Amino acid sequence: MSDAPVSIPVARGQPKLRDPRLDVLRGIALVMIFINHVPGNFWEDWTSRNFGFSDAAEGFVLMAGISAGLAYSSGFRVRWPWQGVAKIWRRAWTLYLVHLLVTFGALAIAAALAVFADMPAMLWKHGIGLLFRDPLGFLIGVPTLGFQIGYANILPLYFVLLMAAPLVIWCAVRRPLWTLAASVALWLAATYFRLTLPNYPTGGWQFSPPAWQLLFVLGLVTGIAAKQGRRLVPARRWIMALAVAFLLLSLAWMTVPVIGKTGNHLLWMANQNGVPGFMTSFNKPYLNLPRLLHLLALFYVLASWSAVRDACASRAAAPFALLGRQALPVFALGSISIYLIQGIKTGTGENFALDTMMLGAGLALQLAFAAARQHWPADRGGAARAVPAPTPPAGLARAA
Repeated sequence: MSDAPVSIPVARGQPKLRDPRLDVLRGIALVMIFINHVPGNFWEDWTSRNFGFSDAAEGFVLMAGISAGLAYSSGFRVRWPWQGVAKIWRRAWTLYLVHLLVTFGALAIAAALAVFADMPAMLWKHGIGLLFRDPLGFLIGVPTLGFQIGYANILPLYFVLLMAAPLVIWCAVRRPLWTLAASVALWLAATYFRLTLPNYPTGGWQFSPPAWQLLFVLGLVTGIAAKQGRRLVPARRWIMALAVAFLLLSLAWMTVPVIGKTGNHLLWMANQNGVPGFMTSFNKPYLNLPRLLHLLALFYVLASWSAVRDACASRAAAPFALLGRQALPVFALGSISIYLIQGIKTGTGENFALDTMMLGAGLALQLAFAAARQHWPADRGGAARAVPAPTPPAGLARAA
């Protein structure tokens, strides 16, 4: 969830170019995550997860890796990259604090709904009930990230990824292909053996860091290559054809019942005949193969299709770009808002008009907050906050 300032190298004598795609796509992902985190509303049927195997969460982690590669890799080309390490871990500390803010904001909303609106249902949803069943376990689990309430799982994942990022970036700057190979091997082990971090008091993490690190590392290597003005994956028509074909297959799979039923049955038969489960199912916590392939195909097409860049540079896309530039504060505000909307919906149920009004108000609030946040003074020196620059044209293409 990086919105750290990054710079884009350009050839001498050429003006600096600003590719709007990373910010816009990140902003669109934020909107879809916000909508999907309010189950039982009409608009969630029109988010990306209904038209393919992956959803906005996978895309967000990949884009976070791209941004981190662009923002932090320069600090790891020296012999002793302590300043680069400190910069990344300072960002990780910020993520940790924001996660705690979201968690306790959700608790406050659940309590307020119970006290002031006679809606106590949220006190027993998303694991919040552990506070009453095992208060000591709750108080140990929350600050140690061993217990995460529902819909507050992505920031702990990103915290762990950022804590490991200095070593990964150091390796990727020097041996990018070896780094990718090690990441793929870890993903294979995590998906096959269902490896994740343990929760406290019980269970395991919703998103397996050993599995999801692959998306982040792919993004890191992409961003590092972009910083050097290189391509990681060449632009080829046959790659584009394969990517489009896979996206069309997944679209038909998700929207045409007979195709989806047939495809699921074929995958079940393959699994019964010895094909590993991570290749034949769509498990999200362990980032199974169909989800991974869909996300990479989607990003390759979005990066290689010139019309996407033109659309992202249009005035209509400016609100999404603003959200994407302020990703972390917008995500935090949206995460807290969803608990309030969910709490209200425990009493109202699915109501198109009310749901649309609440979602619209939440998105408007996030947009206003992003606009204000962009003009806040920096923490030090009183200077204006730097606006992050998204990846150059080649950068997004390498995400596939």
